[in-house]
Amino acid sequence: MVIDFSKTNGLVPVIIQDSRSLQVLMLGYMNEEAFEKTEKEGIVTFFSRSKNRLWTKGEESGNFLKVEDIQIDCDSDTILIKAIPKNVVCHTGSFSCFGEKEAKGFLYELEARISQRIDDKVESSYTYSLFQRGINKVAQKVGEEAIELVIEAKDNNDNLFKNEAADLLYHFLILLKAKGFSLEEIEQVLQTRDK
Repeated sequence: MVIDFSKTNGLVPVIIQDSRSLQVLMLGYMNEEAFEKTEKEGIVTFFSRSKNRLWTKGEESGNFLKVEDIQIDCDSDTILIKAIPKNVVCHTGSFSCFGEKEAKGFLYELEARISQRIDDKVESSYTYSLFQRGINKVAQKVGEEAIELVIEAKDNNDNLFKNEAADLLYHFLILLKAKGFSLEEIEQVLQTRDK
């Protein structure tokens, strides 16, 4: 990646976007040193104009931004970083400098939470206990939830229908984890279909 730092007096704007929900989180600036440090460490580091030094986002709060992807715009003078925020991003306590967390993309957060509970072997977690029972039990649970959703679809209780739909999605995500697949992979399959 070649960035034209000379075009903007050594600093280029950097847009930070949540890699799961695609919500814009903040805007900062990088000089060449900050960019190299970000690439090397995988944690977003800016050049702070007010402090006049390199500043790793989260160095005081612990709310780091883990780099997932870096893209340069067509003019080579703006950077887009897709990252996973550790917690809130804005110094005001908001999830984003542009407002609160948006619902779009929440399934990816839920998928990450499910994966973490399983990977960390959280004994008190329903998710982990179901996963421990094996693929057959997880698949059976998805089947049960699908049948319950079909039953509720035939009735007129919207609240029950939505809850059963949520249960099905939740257990489907556990099944994906058990099979070693991600929601993104399923999304890619759907994107290839032209129906």
